[in-house]
Amino acid sequence: MEGATCVGEAFLWGAVSASALLVGALVAFRLRPGRRLIATVMALGAGLLLGSVSFELIDEALKTRSVAGVALFVLIGAGAFTLGDWLLSRRGGGERKDSEGAQASGSPLAIVLGSVLDGIPESFVLGLTVLQGQVSIALLAGIVLSNLPEGMASSSGLREARWPQGRVLLMWSAVVLVSGLSAMAGYALLDPAHDLTGALVQAFAAGALLAMLSNTLLPEAYEVEGVLTGPFVVAGFAVSLGLSAI
Repeated sequence: MEGATCVGEAFLWGAVSASALLVGALVAFRLRPGRRLIATVMALGAGLLLGSVSFELIDEALKTRSVAGVALFVLIGAGAFTLGDWLLSRRGGGERKDSEGAQASGSPLAIVLGSVLDGIPESFVLGLTVLQGQVSIALLAGIVLSNLPEGMASSSGLREARWPQGRVLLMWSAVVLVSGLSAMAGYALLDPAHDLTGALVQAFAAGALLAMLSNTLLPEAYEVEGVLTGPFVVAGFAVSLGLSAI
């Protein structure tokens, strides 16, 4: 019974973290935020997630696996995400985070699947932290702070591409559901007694998460903020460092 409760807790945290996408969508449609604000929050969120990858995943994986083994699975995770991203981009999902309406020329299904793909690695990792005893505050903050501007940027672009608000909210609701299921999978598919297996999954998820940041958040942030992107990312990383010590 306790295991089922923890699985439910993992689903809840995954869904809660992804709900920032819905909030971002509502902000985009109701308040119409500027690109600079969106880019700033994106950079901060990217820094927070980079810190979480370093302190919550890589550091933990290295406790039970060799550096070479962790590095290999980081590369495999990055390759898996990149392949999925490339396939969806070829089918019309490449501009899913553009805030100026480039989605108008893309495939609605590819945009939805691309958004789902972006949310899987971070939610899976969140489930892993529940497996370790309690949800990571640093990781949760990083996911929320990256999902909020993602929801704003993507939804702003979809609004310009003349997607109705209801359709956009339905898309993000699907992503929230998948994120909850991914977090649940991150908990349920791993046995706490098998530290070696857990370390490999942590390294794989870290690689996928790093690739997601590099392919989606950072390019959009740099396009707007330019050289200020670096300081904002480092500021987010510093906040992550502080939160990981709590």
